[in-house]
Amino acid sequence: MPPERDAQADCVHILMAVFNGAETLPAQLDSFEAQTHENWRVLASDDGSSDDSRNILASFRKRHGSSRIDIIDGPRQGAAENFLGMLRHVADQSRAPQWIAFSDQDDVWLSDKITRALTALKGQDQAAPALYCSRTWVTCDTLETRRLSAPRHRAPDFRNALVQNIAAGNTIVLNPAAVKLVLDAAQRVGRVVVHDWWLYQLITGAGGTVIHDDTPGLLYRQHGANQIGVNDTWRARGHRLVQLLRGEFRAWNHVNIAALRATAHVLHPDHRAALETFAHLSSQPLLRRLSLLRQLRLYRQTVGGTLTLWFAVVFRLV
Repeated sequence: MPPERDAQADCVHILMAVFNGAETLPAQLDSFEAQTHENWRVLASDDGSSDDSRNILASFRKRHGSSRIDIIDGPRQGAAENFLGMLRHVADQSRAPQWIAFSDQDDVWLSDKITRALTALKGQDQAAPALYCSRTWVTCDTLETRRLSAPRHRAPDFRNALVQNIAAGNTIVLNPAAVKLVLDAAQRVGRVVVHDWWLYQLITGAGGTVIHDDTPGLLYRQHGANQIGVNDTWRARGHRLVQLLRGEFRAWNHVNIAALRATAHVLHPDHRAALETFAHLSSQPLLRRLSLLRQLRLYRQTVGGTLTLWFAVVFRLV
């Protein structure tokens, strides 16, 4: 049986996308049970697993009851749509959650992950949307190695969010104001590149706060099946450069811009104007492109990353 929970404590709804995760799913579920904040509930969306994932989830539900976990069928359109599907699912409930966390199926949460997030978020203005995220311990399939993910030297901001994602989805927790904003936006948006980048853009674009905790909150298994992966090695950076040259970054921007335009009414006027300028950047002559980029003051977290952005603008790769 689950430990006794304070009925008045904040219930954190954990949205977990599942697809053929049988090997690692038990360890992730165990790490939920080990949380110092005991009032949580899982929504697991299985995206058509062909392994034992569904049985593992069913077994967890049998042991702990429906108060701990709900299991639904995913849309079978990839991880991003699976997360959006869960947001739309909870938005349709008679009582929407107040606090939402996002989870991958193959991590291991440290025991104070939820507690740290709630403490940080409660230190903010509760009337404004806020998103918590953190660094992670990057590890291997067997959890035998460990290194810290890259620090974030520059402050989270919409000017960064337009061209880079720093909010690792498996670390994100939303406060009630952000939950309300995101659930409404999820009903309006079409495609997104990845759910965490969209959340980072939406929250900052709406004038909300993003808290990036320098203390890691989980063990992140880095392997070939990861949707995005950690972009902090020379090999990963080389792969991203190839993606840039192929035009993938430009394609991502088109999707992101369409998603933000779908909820343009919630964006701060300055950010809405910046979005439109960014959307038309590549159609301008070279000198005009460079002038507009300077005015927008867009940046990535490193000098090299920002120089790559300028390169991309020069060669119309955005």
